[in-house]
Amino acid sequence: MSGPSELSNEDYEELLKPLAEELSTMARWIWETKQRMVVVFEGRDTAGKGGSIEMFSRLLNPRQCRVVALPSPSEREKTQWYFQRYIEHLPAAGEIVLFDRSWYNRAGVEKVMGFCTADQTQDFLNAAPEFERHLVDDGMLLFKYWLCCDQEVQEERFLHRLNSPTKRWKLSPIDLKARELYDQYTEARELMLSATHTDFAPWTLVDFNDQPLGRLTLLRDLLDKVPDTELPVAEIPWPPLGHEPSKEHFGVLEPIAHYPVGKHHHGHHDKDGHHPGDGHKKGG
Repeated sequence: MSGPSELSNEDYEELLKPLAEELSTMARWIWETKQRMVVVFEGRDTAGKGGSIEMFSRLLNPRQCRVVALPSPSEREKTQWYFQRYIEHLPAAGEIVLFDRSWYNRAGVEKVMGFCTADQTQDFLNAAPEFERHLVDDGMLLFKYWLCCDQEVQEERFLHRLNSPTKRWKLSPIDLKARELYDQYTEARELMLSATHTDFAPWTLVDFNDQPLGRLTLLRDLLDKVPDTELPVAEIPWPPLGHEPSKEHFGVLEPIAHYPVGKHHHGHHDKDGHHPGDGHKKGG
């Protein structure tokens, strides 16, 4: 889990289990009834978008669920209609698409960081509800989430990234600038909400100061928003195997040695640079 939480890892996993079952049922309903679902994840840097999306994607079939995290637009894409590069990533029948940031970049980071003009931001705010109206009228299930966290918590998470070898890659020059612009991001969010929070495509804000609790809250809310998804489970014939189970056998190659987990192994290498688990080689 990321940062302090009122939930232990064990409590979180226990609370997630029934929600995961509901999510699996929902995904099967989407697949079998040919629905199309889009979930937009927006929010401050470090709020918890990545962890929330990972929660969904690890529970769902990757053939059905796709994560879209677009890089900065190319020179060619900058000349296109703003929504154009997002359209090709929208779901087909039976699919779920999770947007790790979305077309709302224009109302957030692009506006605050000066990557677009004030007129471009206003044009976007005027156009976004109409764009989303077309998606919803075409039958798409569209859910928009904004993940919130206080600046004190954001600072703690930035420092954690700075000091963590496995998370430092998440830091960028934009993050350094974002620290100075916390209040400007709040203003941009409020302007965005006032223009794009509609009855057909509403926003939902989720408190992510406690990320595990935030993830559970978001998932419970999404499941509650989807229509009743209970479908009868098809019977799958599963006859007995008919013989004793076979064991693996090898000719050309054998599996490598297990990772050393005994009390005498701590991942050290000997003076020649060999790992204690390197004994699987024959001869030599």
